[in-house]
Amino acid sequence: MERRSFLKMSAAMGCAATVTGCKTSSDDANVVPPKPPVGEEQITWSSCLVNCGSNCPVKVFSRDGVITRVETDHDVTDGDDIYQVRACARGRSLRQRTYAVDRLKTPMKRVGKRGEGKFVPISWDEAAKTIGTKLTSVIAEHGNKAIFRSYGSGAYYGFASNACFNRLFNLNGGCLNAYGNYSWAQQMEAAKHTFGTGSTSGSSTVTLANSDFLLGVAYNPSEIRQSGSGEGYDYLKALQKSNGLKVVMIDPRYTDSMLGKESKWLPIRPGTDAAFAEAIAYQMISSGWVDQNSLSFINQYAVGFDAASITAQKEIFATSGDATKQEYAKVMKPEENYRDYILSQGIYADQPLKTTEWAEKITGIPAAQLEQIATDLQNAKAPYIVVGAGVNRQANGEQSMRALYMLSVLTGKLGTLGASNGELPSMSGMYRAGIPTGSNPVKESISFFTWSEAIHNGETMTARSHGVRGTDGLDTPLGTNIKVIISASDSSLLNQHAEINNTAKILEDETGVELIVSCDCWMTPGAKFADIILPDTSWLESNDLVNDSYASGALGYITAMKSAIEPMWDCKSMYEASALIAKYMGCEAEFTEGKTEEQWLEELYQKTKDSSTNLGVVPAFPATYKEAQEIGFFRKNMNDNHVALEGYIKGGKALSTPSGKIEIYSAELAWRAANWDQENSVDNPTKVKGDTITAIPQYTVTWDGYEDEDTSTDYPIQLAGYHTKGRTHSSYHNVPWLREAVEDAVWVNPMDAAENGLSAGDKIEMYNERGSIAVKVRITPRVAPGVFALGQGAWFKPGNTVGSTGHIIDEGGAINTLTRYQPSPVAKGNPQHTNRVAIKKI
Repeated sequence: MERRSFLKMSAAMGCAATVTGCKTSSDDANVVPPKPPVGEEQITWSSCLVNCGSNCPVKVFSRDGVITRVETDHDVTDGDDIYQVRACARGRSLRQRTYAVDRLKTPMKRVGKRGEGKFVPISWDEAAKTIGTKLTSVIAEHGNKAIFRSYGSGAYYGFASNACFNRLFNLNGGCLNAYGNYSWAQQMEAAKHTFGTGSTSGSSTVTLANSDFLLGVAYNPSEIRQSGSGEGYDYLKALQKSNGLKVVMIDPRYTDSMLGKESKWLPIRPGTDAAFAEAIAYQMISSGWVDQNSLSFINQYAVGFDAASITAQKEIFATSGDATKQEYAKVMKPEENYRDYILSQGIYADQPLKTTEWAEKITGIPAAQLEQIATDLQNAKAPYIVVGAGVNRQANGEQSMRALYMLSVLTGKLGTLGASNGELPSMSGMYRAGIPTGSNPVKESISFFTWSEAIHNGETMTARSHGVRGTDGLDTPLGTNIKVIISASDSSLLNQHAEINNTAKILEDETGVELIVSCDCWMTPGAKFADIILPDTSWLESNDLVNDSYASGALGYITAMKSAIEPMWDCKSMYEASALIAKYMGCEAEFTEGKTEEQWLEELYQKTKDSSTNLGVVPAFPATYKEAQEIGFFRKNMNDNHVALEGYIKGGKALSTPSGKIEIYSAELAWRAANWDQENSVDNPTKVKGDTITAIPQYTVTWDGYEDEDTSTDYPIQLAGYHTKGRTHSSYHNVPWLREAVEDAVWVNPMDAAENGLSAGDKIEMYNERGSIAVKVRITPRVAPGVFALGQGAWFKPGNTVGSTGHIIDEGGAINTLTRYQPSPVAKGNPQHTNRVAIKKI
């Protein structure tokens, strides 16, 4: 039975019941209602593929082509190696999300102004022809760099994912590349220039069981990765196994990763993490502890702690014969060493001492508590330090991340089981073959965050000014503006990008982007700005093959997804959509290789089954993909007890930094500081407070930060964004159940509530010069005084009321209505947790 028939039948049953209940003189009124569906209940496996890092399986029950309920994995008994992968409330609400009232049902084209949300239905053929013809003409006129697939992670894991569009573009000369992402951009640069890693190479979470001290800064796996497997699960199990582990959590919010599991919660003011780290470093160095206990380790494995190590490395680079390293040597300055900076000696003699009393005034953490953390790090045999990604999404978050990474180096205990270096935990996973995308012939790439700027200024963007990669030299411009945007499962087109009001104006201007395509399942805020909308199939309507994601912890798994229902309305998968566009670009045969979706999935399954990484999977993989679909779910404990930097410290394997060592002093950052635009650049100043690059990590006073006197008077409140349990980024916002379970309200400390005359349930306008949002107030001691905390990802919904700074009030409460578009100095990443606001009651 088709869903439309089922709904008609349900309506008929309701009408019949009403008529039957009427007492009339006519027997005709006593209509016998139609029989309800009686088909056998079907059970299939699917997956929740939003970007939380888990990719949990879900068990889908359906009858007569209608999904009746969604459950989770409970097919095995929990043990140490194999255990259940239980989906959280988000995955369990997939029935509601699949049948959401705002599902996109048919291809559409815009008939009003961009952003008005006025569309008319069109055929798939017309949509594909329009897109394919425009892509071809833009490439001919402006080149492939004018084509951009915006960064989106709403559904990008399986075969029929947005990777299909990458395959399409690469068959036609490529498109403009993007590097980095909205989650980790600044920490990736910080880790690269410190450890030569990508910021997710910390010790595995399970090794925490061998630690005796955990220092977590903005570390919150129990909320952002709350499934019954993955990092959150590993974290809880490790706490249970590690008896006597002292847990100190630093965060503006008292999170669900605490709730009695911590020994101590120390609330910190947003953006002051580097000052926190420097005060602890000062205690460890000024007391003589480093000299007596870890200096030999630092001298052997790191460069930049003192002037002598920089001088020695400078000479190695100068005589290396490597042109790049020789360029580094020219700008390296031994006097800019970490020890002198922390102790305010040498060229830093005019700076205040980095004492705990100095840091207390900035961070809000008492000096005695900072001293205790230094003592705990010194006394611990295996200190596990981990820094959450919220720290890096700040103005100049690169500095904060690098500053915190230094604490692990100062302990001298890296490479020890139970210790970690501050990076996010390393995760292993099972292998899953995906559709080959080919290579992109376009060599240039921009930062993911600068796409909105590249619409009108791409022609002039350079490596020196915007961090453009792949150009010939610092001042060779990108040379092309973005003319076409393909947005697939992507809310960064509007909702998750910074400064929503300004981004909307950029998208509205048809002299910039000439074509915007949105491929999604729902009418998201960004989809309203599309010229063509392509309705994607939901996961419960899809056959696919997916593996566990990047934060699934010790347990790896594969889900052979089987559609519970046929694709509804006129929806098609991203593979089908891309193939149709390929037809009008003359490459359909190359795109499909003559294979159906079923044939592709069989081929990819065979490659997955034969991978050595997947040996020992439970149950064993059957011979064919169709057989695998009947089983549905496969798992294997990867038994990966990765210890951060063990291969370097105990195995002698050089790091991927220019020196091959841990770089307290980064020669590449010294070169960038001398050549890139930044606040203190003599020739090319940005005049942006805190837009500073330094060779060693340094606490920096930034725009809209705690110490920013330029904005603190007009906007006295620091606004912190965080991930809620009811959404993954903006995914699932349109599920009413989850909005009831996890309210979109701003957390306010009782002291701030009293000062501002606020009561629980009050509705307030929060505003700054970038916009206004309307939100409810919830009063709780679980947030630091002076800080308001609001979950990110709510959908932008402009109302009809003008706010305090002249902007229409966003009734949806999207925090990015208030955030600033200001790429960070090194990563050119998003600083969207740095916000100052004012409030007033509505």
